[in-house]
Amino acid sequence: MKVYGIIGWKNSGKTGLVERLVAEISGRGFSVSTVKHVHHAVDLDQPGKDSFRHRAAGAREVVLASADRFALMVEHRGPEPELPAILARLAPVDLVLVEGYKRDAHRKVEVWRAETGQGLIQPGDPLVRAVATDAALGGLSVPVLDLNDTNAVANFILREVGLAV
Repeated sequence: MKVYGIIGWKNSGKTGLVERLVAEISGRGFSVSTVKHVHHAVDLDQPGKDSFRHRAAGAREVVLASADRFALMVEHRGPEPELPAILARLAPVDLVLVEGYKRDAHRKVEVWRAETGQGLIQPGDPLVRAVATDAALGGLSVPVLDLNDTNAVANFILREVGLAV
């Protein structure tokens, strides 16, 4: 499985880019999965529901399954799981796009917009292989991609991971 990250500061446009990349790359016939890092508690369950009761009783894993999809909830009750452990649980696909995990050791495209008020991550991270932005940036040691040109960003990533046709 090839892994590629999309990183940037809050409200930089990461999720919108990931959404467009999934549509673009899967539209080219590649299988794509995503991992989204969040900084707040995530819970798909509701108190009183059967699956909540299963977890409360001590189940380590609970699967919610229906005709359309299933969700696996894992209780780890410890430090946040590391990205490799999460990736190991995924079914094999051509490409996993990782939103967040900006300090992990995989290649990444940084999404940068001036409106965030934050500086670039790229100068301090050699694994940031390009910056996707809607601003005119110069003087970077990596390619600057048009944030709104999903095709160009997809081409860049696919070349980087060796999936370009």
